[in-house]
Amino acid sequence: MDHHAFNDPDRRLVYASMMIESAVSLWMVIPFFIISLAYSSVGLGGGSSYTALLILLGFSSLTIPLLSLSFNLLVTTLSSYHFIRQKHLRFKLIVPFLFSSIPMVWLGGMIQVDQIIFQWLLLISLLSIIIRIYIWKDVTSRWSPKPYQKLLISLLIGALLGLLAGITGIGGGIYLIPLILVFNLGTIKEAAACGAIFVFVNSVTGLISRLNYNFVNLWDYFPLLMAVLAGGFVGSFIGAKHLSAKTMEKLLGIIIVIAVIFLGKKIITA
Repeated sequence: MDHHAFNDPDRRLVYASMMIESAVSLWMVIPFFIISLAYSSVGLGGGSSYTALLILLGFSSLTIPLLSLSFNLLVTTLSSYHFIRQKHLRFKLIVPFLFSSIPMVWLGGMIQVDQIIFQWLLLISLLSIIIRIYIWKDVTSRWSPKPYQKLLISLLIGALLGLLAGITGIGGGIYLIPLILVFNLGTIKEAAACGAIFVFVNSVTGLISRLNYNFVNLWDYFPLLMAVLAGGFVGSFIGAKHLSAKTMEKLLGIIIVIAVIFLGKKIITA
């Protein structure tokens, strides 16, 4: 290390930030493992929770998006593998979502939305999903859409979630999975498989965009990387093969409740 760097305040700050991030990654293994395990069991990546933890730990604004997207990509790769291996993925179900979402991601990137308005819309939509899971449980049995209706609904949902992803950077899986259930488009395991693929595609898109301007060496965060990989492997294996549909849906509800708590706190303190 260059000892003269300590005479430069800016360089001292950089060195201090690097040391903090290196040390934090050692004792944060368990929370990152738990997050990746829980999210991957229902076909999600956990990006929002990784971001929240990294913000609380004081990681740099340049590092956080790349790490979260990278972890998201790793977990959804494992989830996609396990859910596809267990034959839960229906290509006829996922293709319309991807077809309409990909161009809308790019369009969303050009749109600016007031942050407070977006947060309230996000909170309301998450609360509606919680109501669907815990209160309005039998909504899927009340309507059986025809094939052309399923296609139109899938294209519309894909476009809306793609636009949301482009505007906010949110993968959209946390919405896609319960919406597939609400509109009776597939089973919980089929929804989880679609969610994993959907988040995977959005994570790849986001990483490609950000790597044009910045770079992060994942080996510098090896403990976190291993925790996320281990959690993602175990969680997606359990979710794809062993968890019942009801258990998966309740677990998804818990994850969304946690997201609502964090979002509500952020709105109140804004």
